[in-house]
Amino acid sequence: MDTTASAEVPLVDAAHDVRRRLALVLDSDDLVEARRLAQTLRPWFGVVKVGLELYSAAGPDAIETMAELGYEVFADLKLHDIPSTVGRASKVLGSLGASYVTMHAFGGVDMLRAGVEGLAEGAGLAGLEEPCALAVTILTSDAGAPPHILPKRVATAIEAGCGGLVCAVEDAREARQLGPRLTIVTPGIRMAGAPRHDQARAATPQEAFDAGSDLLVIGRAVTEAPDPVVAASELVESLTL
Repeated sequence: MDTTASAEVPLVDAAHDVRRRLALVLDSDDLVEARRLAQTLRPWFGVVKVGLELYSAAGPDAIETMAELGYEVFADLKLHDIPSTVGRASKVLGSLGASYVTMHAFGGVDMLRAGVEGLAEGAGLAGLEEPCALAVTILTSDAGAPPHILPKRVATAIEAGCGGLVCAVEDAREARQLGPRLTIVTPGIRMAGAPRHDQARAATPQEAFDAGSDLLVIGRAVTEAPDPVVAASELVESLTL
């Protein structure tokens, strides 16, 4: 990571109420590298996303390491299996200190409810706060989902007792109307003019906040920038909350 530019540019740290709404994506199969990046970008992010790649490489250590750095951990594992399996897996994740855990709304009410209950049980046994179960509605790479899918999956999440949703920015306003008490998490965040890569329904950070997102999931816009430190600072400076 090049830090030359960051030494020459006045940097804007994020206030606590901004950091807690920004999740840094750690798409890496190297826990040492991920930890270094998380430490470097701590002034701008309060949440880190541990996805399948890092979790497959490092397992529970990935969650525990990031929690030790003071982050809330967003375990983006998109659980989808029979209810008993999801419940047991969620119990483990809750005991590890994850703050957010994703599971596919497509799995149905029983599966989601098992995940919610498993998270609460695991966290309770470990003396930790109950994590937020996030129901994944429609992937940001899916631009062809019919209109009835979002309302159906939001209703499923609410019935199951989930605390939040994952949806594209363009779905956030409708999701907020359907579930006003849910935490809305939006991936696919790109700076204006940046490549969209595999995110068919990308949006800028300000567009996401304006649409009602509570937590922005930010990866390549910062991590693949020439200087991630400068990119993080510029991202925060661009926001009006």
